[in-house]
Amino acid sequence: MGHGNYSHAAHAALVADRASASRSEVFSQRGCHPLMNPNGLKIREARDSEDHPNSLGIVFALDVTGSMGDIPQSLATRELPTFMGLLNACGIADPQLLFMAIGDATSDQAPLQVGQFESTAELMDQWLTWSYLEGGGGGSGEESYELAFYTVAQHTDLDCWVKRRKKGYLFITGDELPYPAVSRHQIGSLVGDQLDADIPIEEAIAAACETYNVFFLVPDLQRRRRCEQRWRDLLGDHVICMEAAGDAFAVAASIVGLTERAIPDLGALAGVLETNGIARERISAIVRALRPYADLLDPNAAARIYTPPAAAATGASASPWWKNLFG
Repeated sequence: MGHGNYSHAAHAALVADRASASRSEVFSQRGCHPLMNPNGLKIREARDSEDHPNSLGIVFALDVTGSMGDIPQSLATRELPTFMGLLNACGIADPQLLFMAIGDATSDQAPLQVGQFESTAELMDQWLTWSYLEGGGGGSGEESYELAFYTVAQHTDLDCWVKRRKKGYLFITGDELPYPAVSRHQIGSLVGDQLDADIPIEEAIAAACETYNVFFLVPDLQRRRRCEQRWRDLLGDHVICMEAAGDAFAVAASIVGLTERAIPDLGALAGVLETNGIARERISAIVRALRPYADLLDPNAAARIYTPPAAAATGASASPWWKNLFG
């Protein structure tokens, strides 16, 4: 997937038309859309094409439980054109976006929903608004984020990686803890894959990190207290604690720009954000949120190559084990 050209003007107009619409008007699904149902899922592809010779696969796995519904709403009514505009300003020519929706597989009807990689405004918007904002979640303080790691590792294929050894990006938005393992029973019922055993989340993250730069975005400083430490144990400074949920997509675009070396440092980033209409108080908040990650990218830093803790902990043996289990 991912054919067609992106028009920022058309995208901005589409979003502006629904700026005052209610959440139920924008997200009208009352169950999992059949085309986002992962049962029988094979491969979601981000491919090069004549229009997009340097495709870059970007996945947003959006927590759609009750406490997190504001982020999809913000994306659909304001922020997605901003995200795309910032990528363009950073020189990211051929982004292809896939939206996933994540809930709680122990209690929700649709804890995993999976779209397609797309390049046009209309199709990005279609998959986003086809997401079912179930608003559920359990009472354990955990959500099924591990399903996102499993899905990108086992069911996506990126030309940016296959052809150029350039990793894609996985951004998970959330405010809860992950479950400790990918449940073989849940994967069997949701996707249809038959696993011999549960997969520890550390190994699922390691598998995702083989082909993706993985980030967990915490929406605000209040909610960071209940989940930050566990996520830092797993992902280190790839956990980004924001000051406001509405900054998520400017933060994500900034991460891509910094990681791809299209933006040299946070000073240059502030200039790009201001030029693209981001308010100064938000720029300051975005820079504060990104400083720990930007320090990792500093060419003068001692550790120039960063591996998230969960991936490092599994060591070199994780990849052969994973590929042996899944073929």
